[in-house]
Amino acid sequence: MPVTRKDFPKDFLFGAATAAYQIEGHSFGGAGSTHWDTYAATPGNVIRAEDGAIACDHYHRYEEDLDFLKDGGFDTYRFSTSWARVLPEGRGQVNEAGLDYYDRLVDAMLARDLKPNQTLYHWEMPSALADLGGWEHPDVADWFADYVEVITKRIGDRVSKIATINEPWCVSVLGHFIGRHAPGKVDVRSAARAVHHVLKAHGRGMTRLREMGQKDLGIVVNYEAVKPGSDDPRDVAAANRQHAIMNQLFMHPLFKGEYTADAMEGYGPHLPKGWQDDMAEISQPMDWHGVNYYMLNRFAHDDTIPWPSLKQVEGPLPKTQMGWEIYPDGLSWLLTWLKDEYVGDLPMFITENGMAWPEADTGSNFGDTERWKYIQDHLAAVRQSMIDGANIEGFYYWSLLDNYEWAFGYEKRFGLIHVDFDSLKRTPKHSYYALTEWLRATD
Repeated sequence: MPVTRKDFPKDFLFGAATAAYQIEGHSFGGAGSTHWDTYAATPGNVIRAEDGAIACDHYHRYEEDLDFLKDGGFDTYRFSTSWARVLPEGRGQVNEAGLDYYDRLVDAMLARDLKPNQTLYHWEMPSALADLGGWEHPDVADWFADYVEVITKRIGDRVSKIATINEPWCVSVLGHFIGRHAPGKVDVRSAARAVHHVLKAHGRGMTRLREMGQKDLGIVVNYEAVKPGSDDPRDVAAANRQHAIMNQLFMHPLFKGEYTADAMEGYGPHLPKGWQDDMAEISQPMDWHGVNYYMLNRFAHDDTIPWPSLKQVEGPLPKTQMGWEIYPDGLSWLLTWLKDEYVGDLPMFITENGMAWPEADTGSNFGDTERWKYIQDHLAAVRQSMIDGANIEGFYYWSLLDNYEWAFGYEKRFGLIHVDFDSLKRTPKHSYYALTEWLRATD
């Protein structure tokens, strides 16, 4: 049977999530150029070379968008602040218009009784810093901490939670080793340095926030359920290797102060000199942990390619518009595994879970019953993990709005709210109405 709102504690938080570059409109309000602007302008990287210049124009329409959350009975909103909007050159001169915007945005959340859950970095490295090496530069952790201080001085007194970095695997591995995100590199040495410097920036950011007296601090890590492509022992080993270099790559340093043997096999020779000295700051205690989960991936051994010598293979389960295999049981497994292996009783939040789906225009709204089923099935998985002892305190659907989906441009739609990217008209989908009805059913 599907779970109901009554199956969760009264203080369990339900929200929706977005990211600055994906919705705000980066051409507004004095924001500086980012490496995503450069990446999108390079032929072949992004569908139709689309970028976030206009996006959903949340910069001007945030009141309307926040009303969807308030009217829908949500408790909280996960948003991000853009480094390049606050500091257009990444360092130095502050953009007061950017700080004023985030002032207004947070105040508008509070006026609607929404708890603001802030993410400090959701992938928009300022171009001026990217020109210096970005996440490969040894000083990037200090640059990040200085940005953290500037934005926190302005809005830190009103946000309820702060995450340092969203999905460090995407920032480092996807962007520097696989090459499908900005800056688009395929270089194991670049990736190793980015992996470590992202972790170091998290630690340095945490240190700066603690010095400023901030509480409720964490990081958001993305995970996947992993299965072998066959029963062949080599495929089983490949799946185990993927689990280690995906699901454990960041958690081992964050919670145990060391890299796994699998990570060291590929990245170890290329880590920056003296990396061990950073581990104490990287592994300092956090107040909560953010979990992003979307899909199951299957892997097979492939000895024709260098480390990690594996390839992804297609599975039989239904898939989203992104081609991601839908596997709700993977979320309950993941949360229980995280509890047992790393976080213990530390509170966890599902900071992203959702699906892209090409919904049908029914005339009155956009029909996406598949999305509502996806949400229900994953909420049931969250509930099961809580029964099994995981300390889960909240769930955020990704995303509130259809938005700029990075390398997929505006083609893939994750939103509860349909956005017409020509007129920017917002239209709630079936899933929005179903979820809001579910949230209100507390009697």
